[in-house]
Amino acid sequence: MNLQDDDFALFGLTRAFAQDRASIDARWKGLQREVHPDKFASHGPAAQRVALQWSVRINEAYQRLKDPLKRAAYLCELAGKPIQAHSNTAMPAAFLMQQMGWREALDDANGASALEALLAEVQQSRQELLGACETALDQTKDFEAAVSHVRALMFIDKFALDLHQRLDQFE
Repeated sequence: MNLQDDDFALFGLTRAFAQDRASIDARWKGLQREVHPDKFASHGPAAQRVALQWSVRINEAYQRLKDPLKRAAYLCELAGKPIQAHSNTAMPAAFLMQQMGWREALDDANGASALEALLAEVQQSRQELLGACETALDQTKDFEAAVSHVRALMFIDKFALDLHQRLDQFE
């Protein structure tokens, strides 16, 4: 293993969006067992520091690989197409209209059933965008499109969080 390897190489995975979560989890556990600092207690402080660095690196990679949105953003970065979420806020007009409609529906919702219906719609949109990410990243290698999909997913995830918080108020 090399600390400079990308996350996929570190985990022994193909560099692709489509991944099996159980495989990622199992590989993470195996890697953590190999480098856990306690295994190096008898090797002295320097070896324990290196083991700790490895453990941190493995955990960082795991956080990116297990989350489809983070994994997609990471694949875009590896392809030289960073998301630039803070500096590039332009979104297609249709997407912005959808967001405004959802916000209005959230504001107007007066019960859990209305919120649950809106949540189902948002989750459906999220699944469609994840499928579009998979196509763009794994099949067509259209990283520009993938960047757009990832940025839209970021908006959707933020809205879904707001929606869940509002739904919690009714429960």
